[in-house]
Amino acid sequence: MPKARSGRAPCLPSEIRLLPIPLGNEILPGDSITHGLLASLKQTRLRFEAGDILVIKHKIVSKAEGRIFDLNTIEPSAESLAWAEEYKLDARVIELALRESRAVIRRRNGVLITETQHGFICANSGIDVSNVDGGRHAVLLPQDPDLSAAKIRRELRKATGLSVPVIITDSFGRPWREGLTEFAIGIAGLKPLRDYRARRDPYGYKLRASVEAIADELACAAGLVCGKLNRAPACIIRGFHYDVGAGTVGELLRPPQTDLFR
Repeated sequence: MPKARSGRAPCLPSEIRLLPIPLGNEILPGDSITHGLLASLKQTRLRFEAGDILVIKHKIVSKAEGRIFDLNTIEPSAESLAWAEEYKLDARVIELALRESRAVIRRRNGVLITETQHGFICANSGIDVSNVDGGRHAVLLPQDPDLSAAKIRRELRKATGLSVPVIITDSFGRPWREGLTEFAIGIAGLKPLRDYRARRDPYGYKLRASVEAIADELACAAGLVCGKLNRAPACIIRGFHYDVGAGTVGELLRPPQTDLFR
């Protein structure tokens, strides 16, 4: 059974393990991510255990789902051309980012911050040209990352008999801080938030605003072993006591009326 906990005081694990899953072969459109991950685990003599969580970088999900776009087919608008020329950017990527967005949040000093169709606030609508084919194609975010996570979870249950929660991640920047960190963009099988409000701390103070972004923290933990250049696009997190539930990534998105940065 999953190492889930009740809605009461958290059960603290003595150890959390991060087990990267390398993939030697390139993921192509139509490939089964589940099959590839299970084959890799077999080669490394690992297997899923009850209570495990699977974290997957979105790029292999996008590739498997055919979310790859030939940049040579993009005809940038005059606006995109002018912006790209001013800041020495690829106008085709700018144009594609605008097409994949539902709103432009900021456009300043060569940085384009958009709101994607999913509701994510990120640079260039999450479009990436690294680790693809040298810049000829761009990888878009999965069309419905929650649905992608649920599909992989179902396939894992069928193959292993275990109900393994799945988190799909991407690297985003953050207000206030330099550098990128991993964020959950798709979730299946666990609750993404842990609400401590109305509970009392060890000194008796009643918590009023403490809601922990569990899914994002797990995404960041996996990012430490997956890295950017390690060819390990997935990770098993073992030993973390999570809350079972039909969570969605939408629970992690702050409503515009409470977002001080829009």
